[in-house]
Amino acid sequence: MGMGNGTEHIPHHDVVIIGGGPAGISALIWCHRLGLDALLVERQESLGGQLEAIHNPIVDYPGLPVENGRALRDRLVAHVERLGCTYRCGVDVQACDVRAKRLATSAGELAARALIVATGSRPRRLGVPGEAEMIARGEIYSATRDAQRFAGKRVAVVGGGDRALEGALLLAEAGAHVTLIHRSNTYRARPEYLEPVLRHPNVTRLEHAVVTSILGTGRVEGVAVTLRHPDGRHEERLLAVDAVFVRIGVEPNTDLVRGQVDTNADGTLRVDDQGETSMPGVFAAGDVCTPPQFSSIALSVGQGMVAAKAIALRLAAGQL
Repeated sequence: MGMGNGTEHIPHHDVVIIGGGPAGISALIWCHRLGLDALLVERQESLGGQLEAIHNPIVDYPGLPVENGRALRDRLVAHVERLGCTYRCGVDVQACDVRAKRLATSAGELAARALIVATGSRPRRLGVPGEAEMIARGEIYSATRDAQRFAGKRVAVVGGGDRALEGALLLAEAGAHVTLIHRSNTYRARPEYLEPVLRHPNVTRLEHAVVTSILGTGRVEGVAVTLRHPDGRHEERLLAVDAVFVRIGVEPNTDLVRGQVDTNADGTLRVDDQGETSMPGVFAAGDVCTPPQFSSIALSVGQGMVAAKAIALRLAAGQL
C-alpha cells in the first residue's frame, strides 16, 4: 500500500505509537496523562506484544509479581481501558515515511507530529531448510508450558544463553532426552541454569555444532547437524528428534524504518537519552532500541514514559 500525496483526509494526531507491548502501552498512558492526542496501533488482535509468550512467573517487575505474561498484560490493558486511551488492534502498518511522519496501514493512512516506534523484537531464526515449514505447522513450543508433553521423547535445544539452558533444564527435568546444540563450547547462560544442565543425565551436549536443516514433512522428525572438530574436520550427523527448540536470541523489529534512521551494530535503533532516533520527531522505546542483554519489561515501560514526556515538552515549545 503506497502513501498518497494529499493530506486533507488523513487523520492527524500529535503522536502515533506503533506497537502495543509494554513500551507502547506505557507511552500511550503517558501521552494521555500529558494531554496529547495519541493513537496506538497494534498489528495483533490484542495488546500485550511479547507478554503473551511469557509462560513463566514474572518475578522482576518491581512490586508486581504475577504468574505469567498474560496476567501482566491484563493489568496493563485494564489501566489503558480505565483511562480511556485510544488504540486500535488488528492494524498492520505496512509502510512508514519517518521524515513526513506518515504511515500506510491496513486501515488507511495516518499522520502525526511525532512517532514512537515500539515494535519490539522477535526470536532469531536459524534460517535453515525445514524451519519455516516447522513454524507454519505450529510446532513452536514453550519449555515452561509444554515440557510434560515431551517426557520420554527426544528433543533438540539450539543455543547457549539463558533461554536455551533454562529450556533444556526444564525439558530434562520433565523426562525428555535433550540434545543441546551449541556453536561453541562457551556458554553465555547464568550458572543457575548452566551448572545443572552440564551434570544432568538427560542432557547430551553437541558443541562446535551447527544445525543445517530440520527434517520431517508432516512433523519434525530430526535435525541435520555439522560438527567442527579441533583438527578442522567437519562431521555431518543426523539426529532423530520430536521437536526443535530454537533459542539463539532475538532480533529487533526494525523493518518499518530500516534505512531511514541510524541503527547500532546489533541492529537496534540508535536513540539518544530521550529516546529520539536520528530523525527528529521519531522516537523509539522498548526492545526495538535496547541491546538484548538489557531487555526487560521495566526498562521498556520507562523508555515509553521518557519518549512521551520528551514529545510533550517539544510540542509545548513549538519544536514539532
